[in-house]
Amino acid sequence: MKKLVFFIVFFWLFGLIIKLFTAFDSNQMIFDEILIKPNFSSWLGRDDYGRDIFHRLIDGFLNSFEIIFIVTAISSFIGVFIGVISGYFGGKLDQIVRYITTLFMAFPGILLAIAFAAILSPGKFNLILALSIGSWVGYARLARAQTILIKSLDFVKASKSMGGSHRLIIVNHILPSLKTPLTVEATYAIAGLIIAEASLSFIGLGLQAPMASWGGMMRDGVRFLLVSPHYALFVGLSIMSLVYCINYLGDFLHKKWDIKSSENK
Repeated sequence: MKKLVFFIVFFWLFGLIIKLFTAFDSNQMIFDEILIKPNFSSWLGRDDYGRDIFHRLIDGFLNSFEIIFIVTAISSFIGVFIGVISGYFGGKLDQIVRYITTLFMAFPGILLAIAFAAILSPGKFNLILALSIGSWVGYARLARAQTILIKSLDFVKASKSMGGSHRLIIVNHILPSLKTPLTVEATYAIAGLIIAEASLSFIGLGLQAPMASWGGMMRDGVRFLLVSPHYALFVGLSIMSLVYCINYLGDFLHKKWDIKSSENK
């Protein structure tokens, strides 16, 4: 299992190094080589416009991770802020937050993203907004639950009894304690965002041509599945391998940082 993960990571790192040290344009079209199979000059073949699939995959990887990084930063900030405030102060504010998060959880995240992307129209900025709208909920629920647990611990009570302000307790005690569970949550969320971004691009609501997107490449590859199956196959394997590695990383971090599991061992 680990060997497979290392091989996948090595493949993508190798591709990124080639991208950094070569001036190859992934949008360069060679019409005499449309849909050719993998060969020495084009390792993964070429697409329906004669563009190199390998370089398009690398560009799609970079474009996807740029979007996912921004979405993760926005959604985690909003979710943690709402969750910590809700869990720490409680009361009616907590009830309202619970109601809103439950309402969001009632709808699949991908359907929310599709609905908002369709309303906002396709594009990079609107794609980021559509993915961020529902992604904060998981962070908010986790931050709220952890805050309720942490604020009941003795060291937080001691800080309160010594006159510690709400801001001091939240910044110095609660937020540092959230790093571990939120890192694991973010890892799993990134894997889901990769699929969500690819899905939106697949149906035409994500990145638009000529920008490389795995979802858009998969859509184009499916059209030529009987003629050139390698196109859709390589794109599908790319999405599957990356999601697998990120989920593997999430499982690894979860086991490594799980206090109960480490005690049992």
